[in-house]
Amino acid sequence: MDKQYSDSSERGIRIEGLKKRYGHGDTAVDALKGVDMYVAPGEVVGLVGPSGSGKTTMLKCLGAVIEPTAGRMTLGRDVIYDDGWKIPDLRTLRRDKIGFVFQAPYLIPFLNVTDNVALLPMLAGKSNAEARKQAIELLKALDVEHRSSAMPSQLSGGEQQRVSIARGLVNHPPVILADEPTAPLDSERAMAVIRILNQMARQFDTAIIVVTHDEKIIPTFKRIYHIRDGVTYEEAGEGRGFD
Repeated sequence: MDKQYSDSSERGIRIEGLKKRYGHGDTAVDALKGVDMYVAPGEVVGLVGPSGSGKTTMLKCLGAVIEPTAGRMTLGRDVIYDDGWKIPDLRTLRRDKIGFVFQAPYLIPFLNVTDNVALLPMLAGKSNAEARKQAIELLKALDVEHRSSAMPSQLSGGEQQRVSIARGLVNHPPVILADEPTAPLDSERAMAVIRILNQMARQFDTAIIVVTHDEKIIPTFKRIYHIRDGVTYEEAGEGRGFD
């Protein structure tokens, strides 16, 4: 689990026939009814659908936060779920292979920007110096290195979101799950965040899934998965402006 992934053949995510049922008997609810999805390394894909369609459940299954009822999930060459978890340590899986970017940045208020980003690699066993160096490199790539010593409360909303993206990328995970990352932002900042996600996907060969209701950013995706009543279907997106 401590392997650092660099070969693109070992990245990307595929889900096949994914199902999730809540409850039992007459009260059971099928939130996912057989979802299929593939996101290639270096690709940013949109996941859209109305409230209650299964987006949140799907994201929680992909993030190994809840257990599916059936189906198969493959992360690169590793089968992580096949009608049961195939990875014994889900916490390490989430830490090392899955990055999360949320609607709210959820930065730790008593740590400065660098320490917020460096915390995950330190928890993964990196030395303080190595983790901080890794953090600074990402902050530089995201154009917030000049805020590296600032506290979260001193940052603008856009800066906080870029730090959140740096934190999601810092362990170079094969997959990033972004849940409504632009919801609180105006059009200009929302487009900046999506531009950064596309740049980071290409630079780090990361597969990124963006769950969104935000009509401002939907035209940027080259591929979009729609989910409705627990079932997905794919369509080609417009993919404007990020080549």
